[in-house]
Amino acid sequence: MKLIWHPHCLEYGAPGHPESPERLVCAHAFLSDPQLGHEFVPAEPITEKELLLVHTPRHIEDVKKLRFYDADSPRYPGIFEYAALSAGAAVQAMKLQGFALMRPPGHHASRERVAGFCYFNNTAIAVRASGKKTLLVDIDGHHGDGTQAVFLGDPQVIYISLHSFPNYPGTGLRSEQNCYNYPLPFNCGDAVYLKTLDEALASIDLTGIEQLAISAGFDTYYKDPLASLGLTPEGYDRIGERLGGLGLPVFGVLEGGYHAEDLGKNIHAFLSGLSRRDKK
Repeated sequence: MKLIWHPHCLEYGAPGHPESPERLVCAHAFLSDPQLGHEFVPAEPITEKELLLVHTPRHIEDVKKLRFYDADSPRYPGIFEYAALSAGAAVQAMKLQGFALMRPPGHHASRERVAGFCYFNNTAIAVRASGKKTLLVDIDGHHGDGTQAVFLGDPQVIYISLHSFPNYPGTGLRSEQNCYNYPLPFNCGDAVYLKTLDEALASIDLTGIEQLAISAGFDTYYKDPLASLGLTPEGYDRIGERLGGLGLPVFGVLEGGYHAEDLGKNIHAFLSGLSRRDKK
């Protein structure tokens, strides 16, 4: 699977902030090992027309001019350019059936709100840009409240989220319309997670679904400080295998994952499982 990447995503950050450049430094270094077989593609910025598929003109201008406040999402100089590059990488991932290895993440951002380290909703923009009927599976440890807000009631999208609860942002306790939520207890482990994922996938009708989009967060890792569900690299491999087994064209977008040292290993395990269908 092609990895959409650009070193510009390492140029911003604040000391002590969990969404740090270090996590992508470590992930990129691990995934660059030639023996792993990953191909890197340079990320390209998104167009304003593509941003408008999800976000309002006011929101776009507010991000450009730093006219927002969210305690978790600092007003970094130039954050519009960094966020636009991350969103552009998600669109490229959709077009190439690849994986966007970029920051900032996106699934807490809604049409007019910056939130939870997120400025633009990368995966939602890529889904809208595709024009395809999509199954969107969010495996981040936090509920993708922004993504749900964008797609709630949209007949073109089925949204599934497995996440820790109670936890930030305090949403996703129950399913609504086309958005299926599965709150899980902290450190529940691989077996419980995979059983829940199997139940979630079995409960939906894939008739007419043209692609699978994955908001791929790795803060569910057992060493993660923010949203651990007790998952292991072997668990990520099995998650990827389950999702790849759906047989749909697929792309992924990095969301969370704050144990920097092992982020690359976990991404590789997930992508290995996801691509296993191509090796059968």
